[in-house]
Amino acid sequence: MKRSTKWLIGIIVVVVIVIAGFFSFGGSLGGKKAAQTVTVGRVAPSKGDEAIWKVIKKTAKDKYNVNIEFKDFTDYVQPNKALQNGEIDLNAFQTQQYLNVWNKTYPKSTIVSIGNTIVTPLRLYSQKVKSVKDLKNGATIVIDNDAANQARSLELLQTAGLIKLNNKVATPTPTDITSNPKHFKITPIDSNQTARQLSSVDAAIVNGGFALAAKVPSKYTIFTEPLNKTNAQYFNIIAATKKNKNKQAYKDVVKAYQTKAVKKAITKAYGEIERSAWDVKF
Repeated sequence: MKRSTKWLIGIIVVVVIVIAGFFSFGGSLGGKKAAQTVTVGRVAPSKGDEAIWKVIKKTAKDKYNVNIEFKDFTDYVQPNKALQNGEIDLNAFQTQQYLNVWNKTYPKSTIVSIGNTIVTPLRLYSQKVKSVKDLKNGATIVIDNDAANQARSLELLQTAGLIKLNNKVATPTPTDITSNPKHFKITPIDSNQTARQLSSVDAAIVNGGFALAAKVPSKYTIFTEPLNKTNAQYFNIIAATKKNKNKQAYKDVVKAYQTKAVKKAITKAYGEIERSAWDVKF
């Protein structure tokens, strides 16, 4: 075999190896990332949620070549189980506080936040008074009976100056109220009943999603949860398992979420009920 032929064969072999290695590490011709699919778990998305995710999905595809698929659930337990078990890649339904409680309840959980999404400030509503100062002695206030949201509701009442709590308790219940000078009757009930009870009680704390579903007017708001470092635990998040938190495709989903276009979509869908959480300044 001629020396020139050997050189030619050698060059061809090297080129083939380089190309094979390039594609094996996710490369693509033309400098564009190879397409990847990321499955995101959600909980009973509303029309507003769908509109927001439509914007995110388009950005993820156009800018990062990431195809977002969805797996939707009807409760708040399955999405974390599915994420831990590898049935989905990410989920986007919970607050940081909910995840903290989850990880404490399930010590084997390795779920972590990889980015903030939205925040829905909790609101105290009333059809009978215009201000928290107008609530009478013995007034009935209904709150969510879910452990995480119940604690958040009680902390809201404390921030409003209506009660005081044992602040050494991480997840307070009504038994942890240390001061209730106006003897309010604070009654935990199912979250889907809080808005319905608004007309028959003095005040009610209604979760943002249920307030939207029940079309509770903003004019009934008598106190709104402030956005500060303490309440940052109530920011909604995108979550992944710890071992996968640095995957580029997952980071790209977060970047596709945290855009001006999505911020506009949030405002269009929910008005002042929800707002972007990634750009909150303390």
